[in-house]
Amino acid sequence: MNTITGTETASPAHHRQLLDDLVSDHMTALLAYAEKLLSDRHTAQDIVQETLLRAWPHTERLYSTEGSVRGWLLTVARNLIVDRMRSACVRRESVGIDNRDVVLPDHCESVLVSVETTSLLRQLSQDHREVLVHTYLCGRTIKETAHILRIPAGTVKSRQHYALNALRARVASRDPATMN
Repeated sequence: MNTITGTETASPAHHRQLLDDLVSDHMTALLAYAEKLLSDRHTAQDIVQETLLRAWPHTERLYSTEGSVRGWLLTVARNLIVDRMRSACVRRESVGIDNRDVVLPDHCESVLVSVETTSLLRQLSQDHREVLVHTYLCGRTIKETAHILRIPAGTVKSRQHYALNALRARVASRDPATMN
């Protein structure tokens, strides 16, 4: 019991578990978001690390309120990115009146789509996922994919067909508006 505030203080183990949950639940999305804004994986990793460090003292409060934990983390990450972009040290110039306000486009929607797509792909079988990665993400032809995976071209077409049907069904079950 905290005698100053009259509230119970969480145990260090409980606080550590909340921090572990924070990292496991949100690190991938944070990294994707920061990398999308910065186009630099190493700087994005620094931003994510700083974001999680700033969240650490607040983990108990973040998980005990009704607000969005991910929303809070993305806001902190975005603010850190803006601060980094505005930094005269990084830009190797002095900040003047004309360049004080750097406006970054909001890429939140595209990052969320990327995270959702990744989640959907992970739900597919390894065989189906491999075919889609090669044909759609890598832009390979059916023949090239068949050669790389050492399977017949007909098998690539079949796996692609069933994988796309599975993805369509999952998307439709998540959002009735996509059933048009």
